[in-house]
Amino acid sequence: MRKNDILTIVVPCFNEEEVLPETVKELGGVLVNMMDHGEVSQQSKIMFVDDGSKDKTWQLIQQFEKQYNYITGIKFSKNFGHQNALIAGMTTAVEYSDMIVTIDADLQDDIHAIPKMVKKYHDGFDVVYGVRNNRDTDTAFKRKTAMMFYGLMQKLGVNMVPNSADYRLMSKRAVEHLLDFKEENLFLRGMVPLVGFPSAKVYYARKERFAGESKYPLKKMIKFAADGITSFSTTPIRLIMFLGLVIVFASVIFVGYSIIRKLTGHTVPGWSSLMASIWLLGGIQLICISVIGEYIGKIFKEVKRRPRFIIEEDDYTDKMED
Repeated sequence: MRKNDILTIVVPCFNEEEVLPETVKELGGVLVNMMDHGEVSQQSKIMFVDDGSKDKTWQLIQQFEKQYNYITGIKFSKNFGHQNALIAGMTTAVEYSDMIVTIDADLQDDIHAIPKMVKKYHDGFDVVYGVRNNRDTDTAFKRKTAMMFYGLMQKLGVNMVPNSADYRLMSKRAVEHLLDFKEENLFLRGMVPLVGFPSAKVYYARKERFAGESKYPLKKMIKFAADGITSFSTTPIRLIMFLGLVIVFASVIFVGYSIIRKLTGHTVPGWSSLMASIWLLGGIQLICISVIGEYIGKIFKEVKRRPRFIIEEDDYTDKMED
């Protein structure tokens, strides 16, 4: 066991003033226990990333920084999103950390899995995924759609760990190589497996949110899923081509059928079928254009090379350098 290995726990926060005191208490207890038992260095920290919160989240983080030496944080200049908050935390922490754990602030992920992750790290694993062994806290709709999403991503050739979110441990070298991926359209659940290195899983039961509201309503979940699909696979564009070929083939058959009906004197006024065909083809064309436009939009964002985040205040670096 390497007692000098520094652990940084990165916790993205967006309007989390209701849950933050309990998160500090629970996570702090786990970290202090690991430090006391020599599992991690006494320099280990819990880093809260304030993702442009509108409530008192940042004031609370600074308050807890004064109370506990192991609490620190960074503050965004505005809201950049959950995935960017995770990347910012890892980017800031990787210089001073031997391992980094990412976990949401809502306490739904079992914090007592962190010591198990650290043990896996000491056993030689660079990436340790936190995997839910049940989804009892989710609605039937969310459970069904989640499994459909994982199944679809697998069929599209995207290597993901089913029932794992952004609760994971990564070694210093794994994080450094993850940060080599410079795309703006982030989907970390698909990116982390691309890094490679030895990996393991730690299973846990997911809990109800301690307080506050979910930051991922249905609209955001749909957008998140769409980002995941279009960021990692060009299969939808290939499906459009296949759909076009099917329609052309069907059209040839229909034209042949019409000629035969004409030659045999069975011409029937076709206003209804004509209108139906026009509306059908028009709808298919709009869908196809939208899918292609989604990919072009991502290219548009990537080529501008804008920063993924802007840090307004960095208390973490100040503490580590003191």
